[in-house]
Amino acid sequence: MNKWPSLKQLHYLITLHETRHFNEAAKRCFVSQSTLSKGIQNLEDLIGCSLYEKKDKRSSLVFTPAGEMIVEHGRELLAKGQDLVELGRVCQGEVMEGQLKLGCIPTIAPFLLGDLVQEINQRFPQLNLLLREDTTANLLQALKQGEMDVLILALPMDIGSMHSQIVGQDPFKMIISRNQANRIQVPIKYDDLPDESVFLLENEHCLTEHAVSACQLTRTEKINPFTATSLHTLVQMVANGLGTTFIPQMAIDHGLLDNQNLIIADPPGQKAYRDIGLVWRPSSSRYETFEKLSSIVAELL
Repeated sequence: MNKWPSLKQLHYLITLHETRHFNEAAKRCFVSQSTLSKGIQNLEDLIGCSLYEKKDKRSSLVFTPAGEMIVEHGRELLAKGQDLVELGRVCQGEVMEGQLKLGCIPTIAPFLLGDLVQEINQRFPQLNLLLREDTTANLLQALKQGEMDVLILALPMDIGSMHSQIVGQDPFKMIISRNQANRIQVPIKYDDLPDESVFLLENEHCLTEHAVSACQLTRTEKINPFTATSLHTLVQMVANGLGTTFIPQMAIDHGLLDNQNLIIADPPGQKAYRDIGLVWRPSSSRYETFEKLSSIVAELL
């Protein structure tokens, strides 16, 4: 009869990988250090190789290549195990109850999550939203590992095997200081802009890629090498007459440009926008929850 690793053993190993300390890992798992050590030893016996390097207690814990691979696959198995547990709640009809871990990117979160939480609290008070704001790459990794249940992202984006549903569109606008606007013809043409006059976010923010693509900005010499970490920084740069940038409509609607001496214009070319969508694991059993959540987000957009 084949023997299989247990989810508990994988949980012990993953927690040890995160803490790099047996005593701390045991505390997080609510077991004794000997129980955690025995569980990981049994896992090594089943797999047939060492998962971490056995050094003296003063040395930092180092995982072997096999250990790193087991941790990576183990996280995915724990995520699917979590989805199985959620299936029971779904079968009992508790679609909009319990805890829901929701991730959102920084160029959407400040302009949507406040309204979303308010709507959820009013309509489904038994649903407890746990929110996380992070970059697309980090959120997708967290979703894959079961740390998140569902994400709100800007699409299109490479989401691998994850499922998605588009819930709305968010147009892009160009903003420019009034002083500079007086020297530029409308409608705006990129050829009329000075070199290095277009400011963008850091590459970690997918808004940069979406804006450049949607707004058909192909003249790279127009892009300033300076990159900002937030939309607020971009607005301040433009407000001080340093150039122009692209801002999503939802940010404008929520007052990002209030009290700023700025002109709002359409980008060159066809209508430019980004899609807003929900993303979740294909193994998740909470599809009905995500459907209802999608409807609410679509209303807010």
